[in-house]
Amino acid sequence: MNLLIAVLCGLTALSLLLSILNFFTVRRISRSMAVIPERVAILIPMRNEESNVDGVINSALASTGLTDFEVIALDDSSADQTSELLKRFREKIRVLRGQELAPGWLGKPFACYQLSKASVADYLVFIDADVRLSPSAVSSAIAFMKKHQWDFLSPYPKQLGQTFLMKLIQPLLQWSWLTSVPLRFAERGLVNSMIVANGQFFILRREAYEAVKGHEAVKSEVLEDLSLARVLSAHGFRGSVADASSIVTCAMYETDKQLIAGYTKSLWKAFGGPVGTVFTMALLLLTQVVPITLFLLGYTAALLPFLAVAITHSLASYRTRASFINILAHPLAAIALIALICESWRRKSRGQLEWRGRRVS
Repeated sequence: MNLLIAVLCGLTALSLLLSILNFFTVRRISRSMAVIPERVAILIPMRNEESNVDGVINSALASTGLTDFEVIALDDSSADQTSELLKRFREKIRVLRGQELAPGWLGKPFACYQLSKASVADYLVFIDADVRLSPSAVSSAIAFMKKHQWDFLSPYPKQLGQTFLMKLIQPLLQWSWLTSVPLRFAERGLVNSMIVANGQFFILRREAYEAVKGHEAVKSEVLEDLSLARVLSAHGFRGSVADASSIVTCAMYETDKQLIAGYTKSLWKAFGGPVGTVFTMALLLLTQVVPITLFLLGYTAALLPFLAVAITHSLASYRTRASFINILAHPLAAIALIALICESWRRKSRGQLEWRGRRVS
């Protein structure tokens, strides 16, 4: 047992060191007064997003610091009131009617591809319908890109959640890359598997996007955002994730049912296959659940790895303005995530993966 506790201390100490390093060095995008003279297109794919139409369109139209920009929304065969609500903005934005899903494509990559073809802008800004931009978000992010001479940027929004499950699960998104990837090294593009991205808010220089054939290069990828970033990096284009929690928010899900559907559609692919999935689940159990279990069984030394992990969650939550619930509740979060991973594989094996009314696989 002493050997196991020593291993746990070693694993959690490494995670803690990496989280401390990233805490102080992670790129952060702050509000700026930048003026962007290049043409900018804010592109919004929408499928059954009636509750988000007003919020996302109004926040995009309120963008400042952009001297030449347009907002284009694509209605991807919505079955709710999305189409009707978009009509109210036709004088201010361009509204596209999505084409029938082409063979070999998944829904979101195809929607983004159509949006990209509808604009000739120098910068393509893809945002999800549940994203809310602050007025200076886009101009600040593009100014950040230009400063660092990046070709793409994934500004990570502050994640909002209303239910207990959302507050438990959502912070794991930021925590996962803050504790496992040396971000300043990863942005050099030397190790493609370290590239991190999030399609909620994704900005690309058109030249880079077209050079790799854009979303056509990842047309069948359920994690098209991460895949596109890695394709770009593999072709020598620079970019990475950056903390944008001070300028943009995202409420990914309205209900726990939506959260479960959203995570299960992609978790089967998130870790590179069955071997990577088993390894990830084992690591989660070892570092997040086993220490507190051993401590409760009377092994007081197990408190050390538990506290080390608690500190990683507090650092991640503070840096990204996320819920602090996982400082002590991270064993529950890990168990919930493992359950979602297993459910994702179960649905995958039965061909039951769906999102927004479309079969994913």
